[in-house]
Amino acid sequence: MSKKILCVDDDPNILQGYKRALRKEFEISLAEGGEQGLALMAQEGPFAVIVSDMQMPGMDGAQFLARVKETAPTSVRIMLTGNSDQQTAIDAVNEGNIFRFLNKPCPPETLAQTLLAGLEQYRLVTAEKQLLEETLNNSLQVMVDILSLTNPTAFSRSARFKRWARDIATQLGAANIWQIEIAAMLSQIGCITVPEETLLKISRGASLTEKELHLYHQHPQVGHDLTARIPRLETVAQIIAAQNRRITDDPKANSPFDPTDTPTVGARILKVVLDFEKLLETGSLPFAALRDLAGRAGWYDTTVLTALKELIHKNDEELVPVKLFLSELKPGMVLDESLITKRGALLLSAGQEITLSLILRLINFAETDLIAGEVQVRVPVNSIQVEVAAR
Repeated sequence: MSKKILCVDDDPNILQGYKRALRKEFEISLAEGGEQGLALMAQEGPFAVIVSDMQMPGMDGAQFLARVKETAPTSVRIMLTGNSDQQTAIDAVNEGNIFRFLNKPCPPETLAQTLLAGLEQYRLVTAEKQLLEETLNNSLQVMVDILSLTNPTAFSRSARFKRWARDIATQLGAANIWQIEIAAMLSQIGCITVPEETLLKISRGASLTEKELHLYHQHPQVGHDLTARIPRLETVAQIIAAQNRRITDDPKANSPFDPTDTPTVGARILKVVLDFEKLLETGSLPFAALRDLAGRAGWYDTTVLTALKELIHKNDEELVPVKLFLSELKPGMVLDESLITKRGALLLSAGQEITLSLILRLINFAETDLIAGEVQVRVPVNSIQVEVAAR
């Protein structure tokens, strides 16, 4: 959790006074005016508490903190003013979205106490937000794990989609990464309306009839309609709907890359991730798949492709197949071959990333003698000796 505090004032002497008085107790950053404050937030944020003077040239304190509310809604906002007689204005602001309103000159001990209260408020707000997001994320992950057992062709790679999307979004400094993660995880949920036979044909690269193609192309919109009914997932639904949109069809294609524009950034990331994974599924190696994507002019955001390239370099570790007992599986491992039940039914597709809930379900399947007690997975080559020694 961030404990950083940003102080904004047009008077550099006042700012230095804050720093001298508070630096022993707090991590203080200074900005001369609202524009510099917004720039510092983009470069060094998030800030737990933001303190602003009211009377500043250009952008006053009220305007600045209104912008703060838009770009960093969880940051606690405090305003300082020299107009001590404007109690009505103070009350109005206190009833709005500003945590405290202090009169200038403000004694250092009063400001320090207010900052401590602001840090505690930030802790409470972010802890509740994190709990809600993690609960939602984990609940949806369990749902997708169940769907992957009932429809492995559509949902087998959801965990990998989610991991790539999260890592690219983090690399780009995107806002609301949890929404992009969930959009990747639920990107194929619209495929529940597509017959399994059609999905198998797509995975094998077989030709589709016009009717099958139309049905499959509808799945992003179906996914949007299903997801939009879940509270707090409206943005996720927008990303899912635009998952196949090429950059040339993006209405914001000519605008500067904005990491805070979650629907646009999320859709661009998802387009790259889905097409990249399709190439890996056909046997392409990561760098070859990346070159293939880069050769498709007008399809992708080059900023996203650059982030993917950097991640591939970081994760350039050879994976090799190894057969393990179910009890030896660990979350994050990847199935090297499809898992077929003893009755001949496809349970999990090759390439699926193992999760904890899947491990527990596979153990239950083995105990009822539906599957064998070993599976073949791909693991980093450097870990093979460790795995063998453990056995």
